[in-house]
Amino acid sequence: MTQPRGPVDASRVPRYAGPATFARLPRLDEVSSFDVAVVGVPFDSGVSYRPGARFGPSHVRESSRLLRPYNPVQRVSPFAEQQVVDAADIAVNPFDIQHAVREVQAAATDLSSGGGRLVTIGGDHTIALPLLRAAAERHGPVAVVHFDAHLDTWDTYFGEPYTHGTPFRRAAEEGIIDATACAHVGIRGPLYSDQDLVEDEVLGFQVVAAHETEDIGWRGIAERVRRRVGDRPVYVSVDIDVLDPAFAPGTGTPEAGGLTSRELLQVLRSFADLRLVGADVVEVAPAYDHAQITGVAAAHVAYELVSAMAPRSRADSRDRLAVAEELAQA
Repeated sequence: MTQPRGPVDASRVPRYAGPATFARLPRLDEVSSFDVAVVGVPFDSGVSYRPGARFGPSHVRESSRLLRPYNPVQRVSPFAEQQVVDAADIAVNPFDIQHAVREVQAAATDLSSGGGRLVTIGGDHTIALPLLRAAAERHGPVAVVHFDAHLDTWDTYFGEPYTHGTPFRRAAEEGIIDATACAHVGIRGPLYSDQDLVEDEVLGFQVVAAHETEDIGWRGIAERVRRRVGDRPVYVSVDIDVLDPAFAPGTGTPEAGGLTSRELLQVLRSFADLRLVGADVVEVAPAYDHAQITGVAAAHVAYELVSAMAPRSRADSRDRLAVAEELAQA
């Protein structure tokens, strides 16, 4: 393998200048192949409350300019160990949700046809369904680790089956997720009824609620997720509203009582020893974001996911998790 082409050198080109790609990475058309592609989906026609996530991809890219090439907690250089590129945006129909879903699936399937993995920046959570379809085409039913304030396993909104609140119900119905190995993390807030949780469990999800974090901490979350997914292929879906509004105000459906950015990043760092096959970071709505608070958080989420995908031995991954725990205790 040739030496991966990395980000623009910040000692030569100031961070506020240069390419507007994620972490100032090379574009897809500047390399012959890639291991991981960061791709945007500027789509928010499936939202049920505050719109604006269609502007999320560009906002997260702009917020990623301060990311650097070495990850000291995971002890890996994610852009040197693998070729990471910015694959620009998947442009989809803003007026026809089902058409847009098909377009995202087709583009994701094409992008990953060479074996590379995708870290997708949304856009609203509707896009998780076509991304899961594309992942399942390559890997079969995948384990899903879903970070969110909300279950997103409701049936319909106003009779519409494809929205940001329904992707994981559709995925379960289609058999593209492993019903024995899926988990929600960070769920909180009022529900329509207790039946929501009953139906969610039937679909194959276990819940690690946000309020449990106070007792089990990020290590407890990481261990419960690890036991749940085992060695199956894992898709990680992060709705930025899993974070408390103090850490992510720029989102469409905020709920009080969420995770801190530190807790979320620590859990994601522990995923270096999982079989990650793809990921998304969604629901960043910059119109409600002050001083790039949400954009910076989302950029770091994507960075930790890319870092967790970097090649390493399983034993080495667990050693990095131990280092993360030591730093957290310091």
